[in-house]
Amino acid sequence: MKKYILGSVVVMAFLAYFAVSCSNHQIKDFSVAFYNVENLFDTIDNPNTRDNDHLPNSRIPWNTVRYNRKLKHIARVMSSIQSGGFPSLFGLAEVENRQVIEDLIHQKDLEKAGYKIIHKDSPDERGIDVALLYQPNVYKPLKNRFIRLRFPSEPNNPTRDILYSKGLVYGKDTLHVFVNHWVSRYGGKERTDALRRYTGHLLRLLADSIFNVSPYANVVIIGDLNDDPTDPSLTSALGAENPVAPFAKKQLFNLAYQPYKAGIGSLYYHGWDLFDQVIVSTSLVAGYNGIKTDELKEEVFKKPWMLFQPKKGPAVPNRTAGKKYYGGYSDHLPVIVKMKVDLSGEIFTII
Repeated sequence: MKKYILGSVVVMAFLAYFAVSCSNHQIKDFSVAFYNVENLFDTIDNPNTRDNDHLPNSRIPWNTVRYNRKLKHIARVMSSIQSGGFPSLFGLAEVENRQVIEDLIHQKDLEKAGYKIIHKDSPDERGIDVALLYQPNVYKPLKNRFIRLRFPSEPNNPTRDILYSKGLVYGKDTLHVFVNHWVSRYGGKERTDALRRYTGHLLRLLADSIFNVSPYANVVIIGDLNDDPTDPSLTSALGAENPVAPFAKKQLFNLAYQPYKAGIGSLYYHGWDLFDQVIVSTSLVAGYNGIKTDELKEEVFKKPWMLFQPKKGPAVPNRTAGKKYYGGYSDHLPVIVKMKVDLSGEIFTII
């Protein structure tokens, strides 16, 4: 009887300790989103870029009214992608300059996010760049770089830089972020495939340089990669795998893989493609360092008000302009990955 009572006391003491320990855990939300906003240009002529299609006297006039409507539309999407708040980090593609990003984050729908900007003009002929928005109370940049792409086979083909940011999440965990907009398929997928493979290989070298120092480093790669998750630029060159356990160190896992195989896409041409992807390292899917993805897949954010319904076929992203002015949002849909951060110093799981 005494042994039974003693055992019960020990069990109760353990449960009490466990309850207190759990209550002391500081779990915070963290999220990463990406959106190709389709040619967010101002109305001012820049003689150093090919912005002639986005001026008041262009074939499809681009004026202040249309520019302001575009800002309002993009802000509505970005403010709706996460219920009850805003993504901690938001990567953007196809922004012309810093001023258009400033105009965007000061839209009524986005002001409360308190975003700060990481951006630099790239040598892209079209004058479009990538950028990273961050909430300074969540993410503190320690180092930013803009990695210039020079293709050996096409040295005179300037394109967007890869934006790299290293920072602290909630002042504790180090995160490495790469924002991308790879070479498009304009002119044919096969003709441009080598350029995207080269970019994927370069990005893998950059990731490996981080893993060689810290095998379980927190790495996030986001962007419009102009290839699907099963294309060689992602599977062979970058080595981004289907996120299935066990999760070995020094690996990259493509959170777009499973949605793509399920027929989900972020843009529509002859069918649904999922070019907009979130790729993460081992630690983020397994939770080794205190940051862990909620799911092993990204979410493509799609609402009826963002879509256009043609006479035939599925509803597709309602774009701003094409053969004519449509007044929509973007030809891409945004993607998001939600995570949890444990500030108590505990590890989530070992798989």
